[in-house]
Amino acid sequence: MNIFTLKVSSPQSHQRLDLFILKFTQERKLGFSRVFIKQLIMEGQVRLKGQEVRKPHYKVKVGEEWHVRVKEQKVAELSAEDIQLEVVYEDEDLAVINKPAGLVVHPAPGNPKHTLVNALLNRFQHLSNINPARPGIVHRLDKETSGLLVIAKNNFTHLALTEQFASHTVKRRYVAVVKGKVEFDENVIEMPIGRHPFKRKNMAVSFLKHAKYAKTHYRTLLRTQEASLLELEPFTGRTHQLRVHLAYIHHPILGDKKYGKNDTFARLGLHACLIGFQHPRTKKYVEWSCQTPKEFLKFFKSRKLKKINLDF
Repeated sequence: MNIFTLKVSSPQSHQRLDLFILKFTQERKLGFSRVFIKQLIMEGQVRLKGQEVRKPHYKVKVGEEWHVRVKEQKVAELSAEDIQLEVVYEDEDLAVINKPAGLVVHPAPGNPKHTLVNALLNRFQHLSNINPARPGIVHRLDKETSGLLVIAKNNFTHLALTEQFASHTVKRRYVAVVKGKVEFDENVIEMPIGRHPFKRKNMAVSFLKHAKYAKTHYRTLLRTQEASLLELEPFTGRTHQLRVHLAYIHHPILGDKKYGKNDTFARLGLHACLIGFQHPRTKKYVEWSCQTPKEFLKFFKSRKLKKINLDF
């Protein structure tokens, strides 16, 4: 257990507790993210005069002496595996990967090997290690979702990208094959999402206290009586947000066994086709895109479709 002692000076007075601790860790290059610090606070690992303070928004005062307890993280035993990767872009700080459907992003109970992390360890010499169990991983896509994913090669990049994801400034766009004929050419789904009350591994639109605000914009690209092809842009990043929102409006993504119904689509019809953000080092906006999967378009080829916009 590591214990850090932080004393509040005059210039730091009235800062939020989580930001006060974050600044301390950044100056010492400890590699802690704001999300990790908030978790420490909520778990009672941050104390003032021996008392736990579980309020990240608490305003610190001059002379206060804070103690932050951090458990030593064990280095995860991960092995490099020769798994083919499509690297869309790479520089000294980051890489953009086009992840195939069916590839788990990081090891977890039940999936200790054959993940994107194992492939990254084989492909790249350096990866961020803020989370030793998930080197390089800043964000994730579900196993059956394909598409663009940004990888951090160092902790500086990891923290900068994490802040952008937390502030919802990362631009993300998806395409999805959904059930049924979508009525509107474009619309916004603005419904809170929380843990399903009975299926604990599922999320759901919820109006209970624990639910979080969620917003998704969609644009209809193709439509038939049987199915539609949508372009999706999430303004928030809730777990399973796109899948939950589309199921809620009665147009579940085809191939979604968790939130949809049995259908004949071979895979989850969801693909991350665009990602854009401010490059952590150059501070310039950068963006990458990739084509819609061939199987998505092939699905509509033999069907009578109404073309809305094929600019994708």
